[in-house]
Amino acid sequence: MNPTLVILVVGLSPCLLGPQTPVLSRLAGQSGMRPLKTVTPAVTCTAQSTLLTGEMPAVHGAVANGWYFRDLSEIWLWRQSNRLIGGEKIWEAGKRRDPAFTCAKMFWWYNMYSSADWSATPRPIYCADGRKIPDHYAHPSELHDELDGKLGQFPLFKFWGPATDIGSSRWIADSTLHVMETRDPTLTLTYLPHLDYDLQRHGPDLGHPDVQRSLSEIDAVVGDLVSAAEKSGRSVIVVSEYGITPVDDAVHINRALREAGLLAVRDELGHEQLDAGASRAFALSDHQIAHVYVREADDIAAVKSLVEGLEGVETVLDEDGKRATGLDHSRSGELVAISAANRWFSYYFWLDDNRAPDFARTVEIHRKAGYDPVELFFDPKIGNPKLAAGWRLAKRKLGMRSLMDVISLSDVKLVKGSHGRLTDDDKDGPLVMSSRPDLLPDGPVAATDFKALVLDHVFT
Repeated sequence: MNPTLVILVVGLSPCLLGPQTPVLSRLAGQSGMRPLKTVTPAVTCTAQSTLLTGEMPAVHGAVANGWYFRDLSEIWLWRQSNRLIGGEKIWEAGKRRDPAFTCAKMFWWYNMYSSADWSATPRPIYCADGRKIPDHYAHPSELHDELDGKLGQFPLFKFWGPATDIGSSRWIADSTLHVMETRDPTLTLTYLPHLDYDLQRHGPDLGHPDVQRSLSEIDAVVGDLVSAAEKSGRSVIVVSEYGITPVDDAVHINRALREAGLLAVRDELGHEQLDAGASRAFALSDHQIAHVYVREADDIAAVKSLVEGLEGVETVLDEDGKRATGLDHSRSGELVAISAANRWFSYYFWLDDNRAPDFARTVEIHRKAGYDPVELFFDPKIGNPKLAAGWRLAKRKLGMRSLMDVISLSDVKLVKGSHGRLTDDDKDGPLVMSSRPDLLPDGPVAATDFKALVLDHVFT
């Protein structure tokens, strides 16, 4: 077997390669980079599940970064159990071909309770007093303390939120290097999220200094991984899940459903909460796609017509559309809306900001009815946001309850980049590079073929 390192550089597209990415540009030139034909929705959990199983969402079941659990009448995003994902995983296929095959899965999603040999994933500690303590989950359990002892505490607040920077990707890369050095896995999978942040903040604008800096920073991290791989005789594959394209506004799909009398809310201490189980229709918004759950079949046609009529909606998939797209899974909404290229879907369901739920102004990835990219920004109305956040954190450390309400409620135009909809041009979309160009096809790589491509690197 030939040991192989797969580096997932989130948001990397051919149009972003240049003088600021010497390592990636060199690898692209040597490998004859290929476009990756990804899946709909082009979001983290869906794309990664397809890359690692070779299956469409209709089979593996990750229809977005979360979905509506109908039996619970609850929306859950960013779950972590690998047992939610159907299909044979790449490490299971490798072990089937050779029992000596081993795999380290470093920070790819659905990374708890899998059959991979070694793994690590973000997993904060939620205290009863409201504190959120940065941490990670690792398997085997002794790997957790080993990584903490060598690298320090996992920098969770640099992984997501307005304080995100290269620190989390650097920590992940260093943890990957440690596992490669100490465990020598046959296949190593590592996930570098850093580039994604500034591309959503500023769009894929090579003229923006923050985007240039992010490209240089992630290229340096990739360079360390590639250098270690080359020294240890590993093949290298670089892949991205999706491409990020410019956006200038959001589609408030849940507000439209509420105004039509289809979405229900309940009052909790003066704040409105989405009441999914009581709603005739509501949307789980996830970047540029939205799963629209419709309780009664008789309402589907009317809801479809309403959503299709919203400005910024490009298309709405019904049963036939979902089947053609590979999204015909029971977890999908009865309808799936896809935005125009320059839009994304907000999760907002309230009509008065004074009635918004208290968590709406916080970084809260589990309680919102969809993905909220505004969490990448401090509220511009706060004069000194870092001081404001520090004061709130200090009160928590003193044992006082304090809401970390530093996120804007309504300034959706802060967001300049998004994804989920398939890009119109390959130069803006995801890609595959390899240090073994002889194994790449002549044309694009289908996401469903990526698993087989990686196994070819290991076993050829």
